[in-house]
Amino acid sequence: MSNQHVQHRWAEVVVALFFSLIGSAVIWDSLRVGMQWGDDGPQPGYFPFYIGVLLLLGAAKVLWGVISHWDHDTMTDSFATYEELGLVMKMFWPTIVYVGTIFVLGLYVASALFIAFFMIWQGKYSGFKATTVGIAVPLVLFALFEIWFLLPLPKGPLEALFGF
Repeated sequence: MSNQHVQHRWAEVVVALFFSLIGSAVIWDSLRVGMQWGDDGPQPGYFPFYIGVLLLLGAAKVLWGVISHWDHDTMTDSFATYEELGLVMKMFWPTIVYVGTIFVLGLYVASALFIAFFMIWQGKYSGFKATTVGIAVPLVLFALFEIWFLLPLPKGPLEALFGF
């Protein structure tokens, strides 16, 4: 199975389609909130609209390049083996869970859990070290952003319990 691979062309097509979706979402939301130049300056979607257009143009350029070189040997070269993609997915899915957990538990608690989990799972650190670092890093970030910079970040029920 390790000799099976994903070709460059398919990797580029997937990435281009992903950026097309992102660019389309940015453009759609910019149109929703307003992307014109108003009497008092640009509306909220003015600059994001053009970023979305650039994302779509870049994705179209990549797709055109893949389509126009579809039969060339460089397009059939190995991008990654399925085994290598499996290693990437071992990092990707927990990260997706982490991002979703931020909305439920807040950035600091989700980060503590994420750091400790990866230290134990991938780094093979002891539970004590992982827990210590998992708690210390978000505490330092809390002090830096919330207290020093006065920049509030997403909080969850634990922070609310302490009045933050």
